[in-house]
Amino acid sequence: MAEWRQRSEITGDVVFFRYATEATENSADEVFVWDLDKTYLDTAFETLRGLVRTIMEKAFQKRNVPGTATLVRAIRNTWRDKHQGRSDFPIYFITASPPQLERKIHQKLNLDGIYPFGLFCKDNLKNLKPSRLPRLKQQVGFKLQALLQLRLHLGENVRQVLWGDDSESDAVIYSLYSDICSRRRAESELRSILRGLKVTGAQADTILKLREAIPANDPVEKVYINLAADTDAEYYQKFGRRVIPTYNTFQVALDLFQDGRLLLEHVLLVAVDMVRNYEFSGEELAGSLDDLVRRPVLAAETLEKLLPRLKADGLIPSNYIPAMSPKPVRSRVGDRVLELEGNREPWVPEQIDYLHDYR
Repeated sequence: MAEWRQRSEITGDVVFFRYATEATENSADEVFVWDLDKTYLDTAFETLRGLVRTIMEKAFQKRNVPGTATLVRAIRNTWRDKHQGRSDFPIYFITASPPQLERKIHQKLNLDGIYPFGLFCKDNLKNLKPSRLPRLKQQVGFKLQALLQLRLHLGENVRQVLWGDDSESDAVIYSLYSDICSRRRAESELRSILRGLKVTGAQADTILKLREAIPANDPVEKVYINLAADTDAEYYQKFGRRVIPTYNTFQVALDLFQDGRLLLEHVLLVAVDMVRNYEFSGEELAGSLDDLVRRPVLAAETLEKLLPRLKADGLIPSNYIPAMSPKPVRSRVGDRVLELEGNREPWVPEQIDYLHDYR
């Protein structure tokens, strides 16, 4: 038996490596779930060549999406400050990389200073046969099953913040996961949607079985989608305001700061990382900020806190003025901003058309 099989939980093509105790997993009130590929790491395995390259890379050769390592460490530090006495950090990663790469991935995360609670891999090497190559790209069933299995490990009232990208329908996957958890869709409707998304019958059965075992509430608090394939941000309006499409990690940091999940110093660290290590210019960062003001995502009060420091530290041009006036906050819950003046889309739509992508 392969060594990784002895250390993992295997259900179909979902392979879970647990690094935390069950009690530790269950005790977290807030959990962060990060799609590894094109969201944290710059990987490409949807082709045979890309998969082989990913397999051959050593841990230190794996490239981050710009700013992600700094961002995750910043979220970790803020979470620890709010949970005094805890030295852990409740983060999980999901990847379509095969489980044979688990040690390399774990080593890479450790090199970045990140020690996850768990990692989900896809048993994908069996899909290298010519007749199965299309399955390399079919991630909906795999990720839905992984998310639902993870839900079983977590506490009843846990809140989840999810990261994905636009190359693997992650907005569809995360929103459908939310619908499944909250029971917003009947079983017959779910089967029809899963069939339309090319989820196999066996995996659909597993997903529906998991649905009956998880708590009947919606754990998804927010979703960030990295626009790795340059999908128009307006497409994501159909998923509601809870889903935030972003063009880079700096935009994620800005929204996390607005929601109280990062300090201002952390936003500056992400910006510095992107300028020094990934050749982002001050004009590009200012454009990213301006984009969130226009949508509108960033509130006027958030800009009042951000702009003086970003300008003083030379991270955006000193003469920057937003192209339009930022909106005031209309509603919030605790530190979380829920709505700005002028927002029209619902926070969570009652019905989402999962089967038609008008991109």
